Amino acid sequence: MLGWFKKKKLPKDADAVASQPVEEDVQVPETAEQEAAKSILHEDVGVLFKRLTKGLAQTRGNLVERVDELFLGKKSIDPELLDDLEEILITADLGVETTMDLVEDARAKVARNELADPQALKSVLKQRITDFLTSSDKPAELVMPDKGPFVIMVVGVNGVGKTTTIGKMAHKFVNAGQKVALVAGDTFRAAAVEQLKVWGQRINVPVIAQDTGADPASVIFDGMEYAVKRNFDVVIIDTAGRLHTKVNLMEELKKIKRVIAKKISNAPHEIMLVIDATTGQNGISQAREFSKTVDITGLTLTKLDGTAKGGIVVNICREFDIPIRFIGIGEQVDDLRDFDPQEFAEALFGGHESR
Repeated sequence: MLGWFKKKKLPKDADAVASQPVEEDVQVPETAEQEAAKSILHEDVGVLFKRLTKGLAQTRGNLVERVDELFLGKKSIDPELLDDLEEILITADLGVETTMDLVEDARAKVARNELADPQALKSVLKQRITDFLTSSDKPAELVMPDKGPFVIMVVGVNGVGKTTTIGKMAHKFVNAGQKVALVAGDTFRAAAVEQLKVWGQRINVPVIAQDTGADPASVIFDGMEYAVKRNFDVVIIDTAGRLHTKVNLMEELKKIKRVIAKKISNAPHEIMLVIDATTGQNGISQAREFSKTVDITGLTLTKLDGTAKGGIVVNICREFDIPIRFIGIGEQVDDLRDFDPQEFAEALFGGHESR
């Protein structure tokens, strides 16, 4: 998938060069990097989709397979079946409101004699869930600014996998040919700084950091200055994990946001909230409170491969008009996947069989 970010626009002189005619019989040999990239893109269509279906195995078992078992041998849709369906949807963490929306819609169709076959009900559920997943009217891809670095500020509660997400996200940008810098704004935990430095070494990008206990805003200001002077394309800022219920720590995020804007107007261009999918419905309250504080512009859901409650993805899409940028489905560096709603629905409902 190539649509996860849009590159900067070319300057006018570059457009002029690009528009010049090229001899048709001149062929430029591909570099090893280009050949490797083509290989990766080919894998993304097949192998990586299989990894997505594998990553969603627990959720699929808790949702789709239980629905299949419920409908097995049933000839009609009765109140008891709908009650059992409601329980399955709630335990898969689709949330009470999303579940009621789905079940009440089914009840209404049954009452109007528009729905009688349990297998047809499964198709209706799949379509409604897909509709929820695709409901955001905001583009899913990240849009690079015309000038200066693209600044991403990453926030979230403790233990959701922010630093690992930052490393994997930086890896994506590096593979796309972008010059990336990381800023260790989590100065409360020495381990967070060290972990970010390990990622920096692994993907060969600089990490701007200070001693543990330093003022986060000061570290981030220095990081912005470093990136601007050296013409970096992307700056990704780590922040300390904080409970969304701690007012003083949430207020600190506002300060960090102001500091970033002082150095680069309109920055941060992306404020990404990382949510641990295994926490279920608590992720909804996190998204709500962080959005109130710093206007979240994108979401990443981690650890989807470790939970049977991946229905939280559907609920988040229904509750918020905030695009999901990435989902984490494993430990490998390429297991931070671009979120494609249609692909997610296909993997969840076993649509891979048709591929």
